[in-house]
Amino acid sequence: MVVLDNHNSKPGWCCTDNDQNGFFGDKHFNPQLWIKGLTKMASMFSNVSSNVIGMSLRNELRGPKQNVKDWYKYMRQGAEAVHSVNPNVLVIVSGLNFDADLSFLKDRPFEVSFRRKLVFEIHWYGFWRKGHNWNKICGKETKKLMNESGFLLEEGFPLFLSEFGIDQRGNNVNDNRFLSCFLALAMDLDLDWVIWTLAGSYYIRQKTIEYDESYGILDWTRSNGNSTKENNVPSCDWTLHREELIVSTEAWFLQRTRKVYEEGKSVKLRLFSSESNCSKWKVLSESKMQLSLVTKDGESVCLDVDSGSGNIVTKSCKCLEGNGSCDPTSQWFKLVISTRSRVKPEPVLQISPYSKTFLQKPLSVL
Repeated sequence: MVVLDNHNSKPGWCCTDNDQNGFFGDKHFNPQLWIKGLTKMASMFSNVSSNVIGMSLRNELRGPKQNVKDWYKYMRQGAEAVHSVNPNVLVIVSGLNFDADLSFLKDRPFEVSFRRKLVFEIHWYGFWRKGHNWNKICGKETKKLMNESGFLLEEGFPLFLSEFGIDQRGNNVNDNRFLSCFLALAMDLDLDWVIWTLAGSYYIRQKTIEYDESYGILDWTRSNGNSTKENNVPSCDWTLHREELIVSTEAWFLQRTRKVYEEGKSVKLRLFSSESNCSKWKVLSESKMQLSLVTKDGESVCLDVDSGSGNIVTKSCKCLEGNGSCDPTSQWFKLVISTRSRVKPEPVLQISPYSKTFLQKPLSVL
């Protein structure tokens, strides 16, 4: 599936706030020429290829001229121009501040003449700074994204995360933490997404020939055989489906008179009917991804992924406070449903005095 994206008006590397290419009326961004170009491209691919399924009106609006009034005026004109010559293609609309902000839609809807083909898009990159608590950063950035764009899902609009990316070499700690946080939200919201970028180099970029793209999935030779990049890219490869959730008494069991807990033992889960007198799991930390149980002795313990075996185990909760020197991501779990629901679920994970675990939805470990 192909989405045609109007990236720049003046060819070149994108993007900066002061490149005069970012908002309507900039030196290199004439709104009328832009509409003419959208119309030409929409017409060119109308009834030609079923693979072209959408048109993104403009990449990463930005710069000092940004304002909501002109956004509504020209984005509506662009959307209607595309629809008028190609009624079958999705019309994909970006927001302000480098495709990050659509919050103004809370106060005023985006009104167009067509229905069931309008899609809003966002971009999300980490660019996180070191030195801060990773739980707090993830929680803060997730909350910001939901406030600026994610709320559209609750209002019934399609939301397309049309660009995100990280340093694919795996040696950027900030990017690695961001990826784990990103994957949790993407799964939770059931977002459709596109990663920047596939190719690992450019013929020429910023006057440099064969410029290496560290965000590229492929290496600079455009080959998929680069072991450095393949082996170091953080991945989300823990997804437990309903049929895989089974019981284990190795790690948890509570007796009436005393608590028995062995740190580092494997934990497995299974479905069972809810019983009374169950101990409930609690979501800790600002990331809302550390699952903890407070024992009768008052000890907080969290689910964790053992670095050696890759098994889910129980360990003391970590990184609830402090700076970025502590890595909490082995304890980042996300309870998700297979498809997004607008109904807020009740707490879904419980543990009984007999080590049986109640889980209504699949569990994903990042």
